[in-house]
Amino acid sequence: MSDIIQLLPDSVANQIAAGEVIQRPASVIKELLENSVDAGSNHIQLIIKDAGRTLIQVIDNGCGMSPTDARLCFERHATSKIKNANDLFNIRSKGFRGEAMASIAAIAHVEMKTRLHEEELGTLLELEGTEVKKQEPCQTQAGTAISVKNLFFNVPARRNFLKSNAVETKHIIDEFQRVALGHSDIEFSMHHNGQEVFRLNKGPLRQRIVQLLGGNTNQKLVPLEEETSIVKLKGFISKPEFAKKTRGEQFFFVNNRFIKSSYLNHAVITAYDDLISKNSFPSYFIYMEVDPSFIDINIHPTKTEIKFEDERAIYAIMRSTVKQSLGKYNIAPTIDFEQENSLNIPPPPKNKEVFQPQIKHNPDFNPFETEKKHTPKPKRESPLEKMNRDNWTKLYDNLEKSPEKETIEPDTSREKHSTLQPKENEQKQLSTDWADGEAETEQKTFQVHNKYIITTLKSGLVMIDQHRAHERVLYEKIINSIEKGGASSQKELFPRTIELPATDFELMVEMVEDVRAMGIDLRVFGKNTFVIEGTASYIPTNTDLKALIEEMLESYKNEGDLDKKDKLARALADRSAVKYGQVMHKEEMNNLIDELFACNMPYYTPSGKPVVITIPLDELEKRFAK
Repeated sequence: MSDIIQLLPDSVANQIAAGEVIQRPASVIKELLENSVDAGSNHIQLIIKDAGRTLIQVIDNGCGMSPTDARLCFERHATSKIKNANDLFNIRSKGFRGEAMASIAAIAHVEMKTRLHEEELGTLLELEGTEVKKQEPCQTQAGTAISVKNLFFNVPARRNFLKSNAVETKHIIDEFQRVALGHSDIEFSMHHNGQEVFRLNKGPLRQRIVQLLGGNTNQKLVPLEEETSIVKLKGFISKPEFAKKTRGEQFFFVNNRFIKSSYLNHAVITAYDDLISKNSFPSYFIYMEVDPSFIDINIHPTKTEIKFEDERAIYAIMRSTVKQSLGKYNIAPTIDFEQENSLNIPPPPKNKEVFQPQIKHNPDFNPFETEKKHTPKPKRESPLEKMNRDNWTKLYDNLEKSPEKETIEPDTSREKHSTLQPKENEQKQLSTDWADGEAETEQKTFQVHNKYIITTLKSGLVMIDQHRAHERVLYEKIINSIEKGGASSQKELFPRTIELPATDFELMVEMVEDVRAMGIDLRVFGKNTFVIEGTASYIPTNTDLKALIEEMLESYKNEGDLDKKDKLARALADRSAVKYGQVMHKEEMNNLIDELFACNMPYYTPSGKPVVITIPLDELEKRFAK
């Protein structure tokens, strides 16, 4: 048998490596921005076109590279960050693997201009699929400018897996925000298709957060700070009342490197117990400083996951610090049982003169006086009032005595006793017949704990979850209205504006037409802002429309591979359905039951949760059996 193992060509090996590091345009931007940070830049520009498919350009004023370094940086495992294996446990730079530039060059057309600050001329390199097409001196500014064009031009299968421009732009903005939040001392700017998306000036961390997420973010933030021998924490968390339906504004940084950690996220969420609702998510921007020798960064190709040496201790410190911050700034509710509220008097305003209280008394008052006080004379009745009173009295002249006031003469005779006894039996029999008649003609419907609806059947009982039932009804109405060309909406007297984060805004732009088809008259109204001019009749008038939009976005991002319209319909039905705890009248319950069993699938919600539970009469009888 001949040998079958062979070495792969460099071009194929680079494409395989690129599959691990470069998954989409956002991956390229992450690597290029981190390289610019490592180069000591204080001003970084990001320019993209067509969500990075056509062009990704990063320009910085960092240290630049010599001609030799410029050529070597595109070789695999070529790096200036580490010298030996021990350096992997003392990493403070962003990049260190030496794979990013080689992976990018393997799947795109790359042009790089770079110059050292002390040199007069720089270097120009042009590469195409790892092959160097041109290398020559050029005139350029100090620092490095890299242009990545036609991403995945030689891997069409990978290009076909890219999502829509809105989704890819959302991922790009996510990566941009992560790097920008990690380095508030660096000036950043971002342009997409010629439009400025962000311009971030140098400043404190709070200013950077507000610049990225909007002006009203400032009032939502609560500072957080703690220093221990294991970890040093600082940053900001959001007040409970500003918790969102989306989990986008949640950031952990370790030594200014963005990481993902569901374990530490759980520590933060549990610190908000009893302060936020179950499906709400607080925002947080938490920065951890840990000795690099106590963490392992080299466990994931994208370096977004870190292994801690003492993860349980960091969990406990994180949870207690968040709780302490919420209590310190009077965010968490507290009760002081030793404080006397009657003594809690606010101080008077400044420059206000204080006067001694005066006591007023009647010097002529005599408590032993026995004279009768003057009583006012009764008001004289007018002729009209007298006539009205007489007419009302006449209404009762011909009425018979009330049966309750009649008295029965005591009689012990057997005849009278026998005539009264059948009447009692007759009355009992009548009441029983009346109850049976009502059961036959009218359906019994009850609401239990303002959550479940119970109705009777000949074969037993039916228990219905009121929220899930209404969700199923609304879901089918929305789907049917979309298939018929869209639901009608009622115009708002005062249109409402909604401001969203940049990442969510890009997604919402893509969904505007689908949202309109569901009966929400939505249109773009400036930067990161929408205006709602009308809503469908099935949406309650007191609905928080911003929370509704956020929930639809969250469903769109997390519902797997479902159809986009189906995702939005599910989220809209869930948010608009009758809430648990809402009192329903008998007519409302009966109408909901009729609409539910007119649906194509009345027994389950769109997500597969049960709506109806039937309890047979046989089972009830077994419960009461001896």
